[in-house]
Amino acid sequence: MHAFPKIMCILNATPDSFSDGDRFANVDNAVEFALHAAERGVDIIDIGGESTRPGSEPVSEQEEMDRVIPIIKGIRRHNANISLSIDTYKSAVAFEAVKAGANIVNDISAGTFDSRMFETVAKLKVPIILMHTPSPPRTMQMNAKYTNVVAEVKEFLQLRIQTAEKSGVNEIIIDPGIGFGKNYEQNIELIRNIDEFGELNRPILLGISRKSFLGQLTGIVSPAERDVATILLHSLLLRNNIEYIRIHNFELAIQLKMIKNEFF
Repeated sequence: MHAFPKIMCILNATPDSFSDGDRFANVDNAVEFALHAAERGVDIIDIGGESTRPGSEPVSEQEEMDRVIPIIKGIRRHNANISLSIDTYKSAVAFEAVKAGANIVNDISAGTFDSRMFETVAKLKVPIILMHTPSPPRTMQMNAKYTNVVAEVKEFLQLRIQTAEKSGVNEIIIDPGIGFGKNYEQNIELIRNIDEFGELNRPILLGISRKSFLGQLTGIVSPAERDVATILLHSLLLRNNIEYIRIHNFELAIQLKMIKNEFF
């Protein structure tokens, strides 16, 4: 069995997150949460300042930076070692976040929403996570149309890898973008065939935490109540070639890691 995936904990510094609401809109609360997660053994804190839930509206670069930069600086005042990723598709936000202490860029658009993202990441010399999405969150669920979702997402990521490398980006992680411009059946198909993305020869990140397909599958309406379903599915995927899991409830992920390390 593979080593347990690195645990990426979600920290949404947004007032309109689909599952967290404004829980981390307060900087002190966000920093306290991140430091606790680091102490518990989380590998990466993924900090976002703009909701990317289906139908969400974008915010300005300045507003996004006002939300995330104080949190990054606050964490770094107490912990210099925990990896911090900035969840943004805007190159200016990525630049300022890395200068403040972030060391990974997590771009839901794989550089397609901002043509300067790859050159910025290349200059910063940090890893980037390239995720598949067919269009911005406001309209992405209107574009869930594929002939072969696995092949098309894989082809998209291959092209984005090539473009990023040509721009001088060296470290790339890929994410098939579960829930981003995909319907229930397409999400299931991607997860069932997740190992096919290993053909791209890049570490794979899987983000399924609290997503609507789990609600459709289990009948659980509230996103915040889908944590058990999330970790159950991750447990079934431990034999797959997944290097990172992006998750809200890191305590359940830590418990799964303890159990896996003891028995397998």
